[in-house]
Amino acid sequence: MKFLLALVTITSAAAFSPSAAVKPASIATSTGTQLYGEYGASSTSFYTTTEKQDSYASLADILEKKCKDDQTKTVIKDMLDACADITEALRTALVTVEGSENTFGDAQLSVDVIADQLMWDACKDSSVIREGASEEDPEVRNTDEQGDGEFTVCWDPLDGSSIVDNNWAVGTIIGIWPKSTGLIGATGRDQVTSLVAIYGPRTTVLVALDDGTYEFSYGCTPEGCQLPDGTFEPWICSRSDIKIDPDCKIFSPANLRAAQDVPGYKKLVDHYMVDRYTLRYSGGLVPDIYQQFTKTQGIFTNPTSPSSPAKLRLAFEAAPFALLVEKAGGKSSDGVSGGSILDVQIDTVDQRTPLAIGSANEVDRFNDWVVNGN
Repeated sequence: MKFLLALVTITSAAAFSPSAAVKPASIATSTGTQLYGEYGASSTSFYTTTEKQDSYASLADILEKKCKDDQTKTVIKDMLDACADITEALRTALVTVEGSENTFGDAQLSVDVIADQLMWDACKDSSVIREGASEEDPEVRNTDEQGDGEFTVCWDPLDGSSIVDNNWAVGTIIGIWPKSTGLIGATGRDQVTSLVAIYGPRTTVLVALDDGTYEFSYGCTPEGCQLPDGTFEPWICSRSDIKIDPDCKIFSPANLRAAQDVPGYKKLVDHYMVDRYTLRYSGGLVPDIYQQFTKTQGIFTNPTSPSSPAKLRLAFEAAPFALLVEKAGGKSSDGVSGGSILDVQIDTVDQRTPLAIGSANEVDRFNDWVVNGN
């Protein structure tokens, strides 16, 4: 038994050694279980290739260069402050049922209520926000006592409530519209900016700026992130002008029930499996799409069918993410016409929509097979 254990240990260790890439003759000719090659973690996982920089630009530096409008700079800072507050709250709050329900009759969790209140507080304290709307209570409400505000802010305070008790990554999604359009009757393309925060081992936030999508990291050390002059900033730019490749090998298939009703979706999922795409799906919209920016590729699909209707909210979820993805070179589809989700008019605050979003060529494939039925 000891000899057998030692043999297993040695064999397992060899599989992770550099020399393991060269298959012994006995294994190369085996017709049994494949122990090497494409099924190994190294070829199906996508590890970061980002190298540490000598220094990182501060939030203020990036906004000065990449955001021309002063009021937009202010609202971005205000929303990042709210994301920082939510970060700290999540680290100390237990995940429990609050005893209240949202507009849809769903039981609210303690962290939902906390995150939502922090967002309302941030909007009321802001000098540039005039209106707010929360996914928890989808009604546009005035937050501007002075009457000088410019923006309407829509948010999902804590996307991923069903997985937060597992301590999985969750996030905040924020879309920001100007006074000239407001929300109702506007489209996602009218947004002046959008932000998506992900709360995991670290807190990072994607922000749509004038020339593309940027990522900011919060509190990389206990004091913040150190700059070249020795001072510290709470937010530093960790990724600049992110680009999403047109092709991908990562897929996140939501609403798989629809594959029973929509032949094109079943065909698409089968394609992912047969062509050995890597499945990366948590059931949380934020991590499932956010990975497209860190891995620079990916496709998220959420079509609908008569038995599996649309769940995603246009103003609170789809439009803010679409602005970020399209600014990074990706595409989005409304799942109905095949056009960009950014061109869909917002007729009601709680409007629902299908969605495909990510690498451009994969969104085209979705439109061809699922939308057009080819």
